Amino acid sequence: MKHYQRLEGMVAATFTPMDARGDINLSVIDKYADLMAESGMAGVFVCGTTGESHSLTTGERKAILAQWIKSARKRFKVIAHVGSNCQLEAMELARHAQEVEADAFAAMAPCFFKPSSVKDLVDFFTPIAQSAPDLPFYYYNMPSMTGVSLSVPSFLIEGKKTMPNLVGTKFTHNNLMEMGECLELNNGEFEVLHGYDEILIAGLALGAVAGVGSTYNYLPAVYQNLFDAFKEGDICTARRMQQKSIEIVKIIIKYGGGVRGGKAIMNLIGVDCGRCRLPVTPFGDDEYSSLKRDLEKIGFLN
Repeated sequence: MKHYQRLEGMVAATFTPMDARGDINLSVIDKYADLMAESGMAGVFVCGTTGESHSLTTGERKAILAQWIKSARKRFKVIAHVGSNCQLEAMELARHAQEVEADAFAAMAPCFFKPSSVKDLVDFFTPIAQSAPDLPFYYYNMPSMTGVSLSVPSFLIEGKKTMPNLVGTKFTHNNLMEMGECLELNNGEFEVLHGYDEILIAGLALGAVAGVGSTYNYLPAVYQNLFDAFKEGDICTARRMQQKSIEIVKIIIKYGGGVRGGKAIMNLIGVDCGRCRLPVTPFGDDEYSSLKRDLEKIGFLN
């Protein structure tokens, strides 16, 4: 693995721009990348859950990643999510991530035929991690989507034996005890990217220094203030910023969740991410009007 520098700060889990037909729209990514750079992002996490990865073809995922790397222009890191139910597809995506010079890559567990033990999970991921040996690799832990709830600390310890480039986990779970265990392993050997936006402050309290989130896309100032306040010991301000985050999360849940509601918010702030791909249904005009009213109530559009 080449020289590796740990992430610190905000990493936006990016939406995949699509047109009215649901086809990917790469032309939006230049403008999107400019917004991420201006917002102070340390990186972007491409084609993850927020990016609708499991609704995309392999070719689309490659094209999206390549465009993000081109548009980023080294202003922030680009992390590729290569996870798939098909191990061979994930290996292909990992090789591509290295070829186009992504900064790191990650993969979530398969969610159809599921691994039943940590050993199964290690065996599944080892060829994937080894397909891009020059890049840092993160295990993307998200039991709510994958249905796989195996011990992450055990995976990190066992996985490191066969995956030298395994550097940590994107931890999208509210099991803070397990997250804390990951942070303490081998005197902090493994990096933990906090993945639960509405409890970021708890992750920071446990020792995380970086977060990956979908709401970072349109609330960068809130999260930057949260990171800064916590670092300075201003817990009152950090708690106030976390509450602002929670207000937005409640709204996007009302409108179908982080991908559907989040894409609609991106459209409202001028980055045309379009619709979601089915089975996630598109927003209607009445819903946009209702969403605007809800956002105005909390001062988001002011």
